[in-house]
Amino acid sequence: MTRYFTEENSAETVISRFASCPDPRFRQVMESAVRHLHAFVKEVEPSPEEWRQAIDFLTATGQKCDDRRQEWILLSDTLGVSMLLETINHRARDGRTEATVLGPFHVDGVGVREMGYDICRDGKGEPCLVSGRVADAEGRPIEGAVLDVWQTNGAGRYDVQQPGEQPPMNMRGKFVTGADGRYWFRTTKPVSYPVPTDGPVGRMLDATGRHAWRPAHIHFIVTAGGFEPVVTHIFVRGDPYLESDAVFGVKESLIVPFVLEEDGGDGPEAGGGPPAWTAEFDFTLAPAAR
Repeated sequence: MTRYFTEENSAETVISRFASCPDPRFRQVMESAVRHLHAFVKEVEPSPEEWRQAIDFLTATGQKCDDRRQEWILLSDTLGVSMLLETINHRARDGRTEATVLGPFHVDGVGVREMGYDICRDGKGEPCLVSGRVADAEGRPIEGAVLDVWQTNGAGRYDVQQPGEQPPMNMRGKFVTGADGRYWFRTTKPVSYPVPTDGPVGRMLDATGRHAWRPAHIHFIVTAGGFEPVVTHIFVRGDPYLESDAVFGVKESLIVPFVLEEDGGDGPEAGGGPPAWTAEFDFTLAPAAR
């Protein structure tokens, strides 16, 4: 154990105080955090005023959070940490659908809807039919898979961002597949939108010369008994922000063509009708680890 703190042995001195930590994993995390933090300070050599600015930034980030807004998740997203975490913990294998960030706007308590239900409750946006199939790596349909779906409205805002203006649970729904593994629901064509910029994260983006825009997408969490869940999006092909997503969430396999069908599309899911956008995407789930 190092007795006295010096610039040279700063990290080792602090780490030595964790020797009695009873949880090996927690000790590993703390030791690594200290090493990297001390290395950062030694590399950057911030002044006391700059360090105070950093503390103020972190304080303001926490103060911006409430039951509808999670600025910490937004910060993690815009620094690419959320995406790295998802990629490490959900490495694509056995042909499974690739994962991407959850984002700060998922909510619990969304009801299960009948297939074909229109999740748009405010009438904004261009009608769209989204359909596809949930299957395993061998292509066998998965019955009872639950698709938890959410997106912004046609104006690019989530319902929780506009309480009292949007209907509750607008642009949200859950759908359960039958024996054929098929799903379909009605919505509106997703639009690009900026992440919230009225807090510390917005100031960080502005100070670093970055834009705040996310490419148009629909969120999904797909779960099924005996399979690993997948948290992902589908993105609109041709969107101008695909290669500069503010939260680094785009993966090429998740980019999907949205096609304008003059008769609303064909097949039992569409049923004909006025012009509507259509998109199709199949989800592949991997078996749960044993």
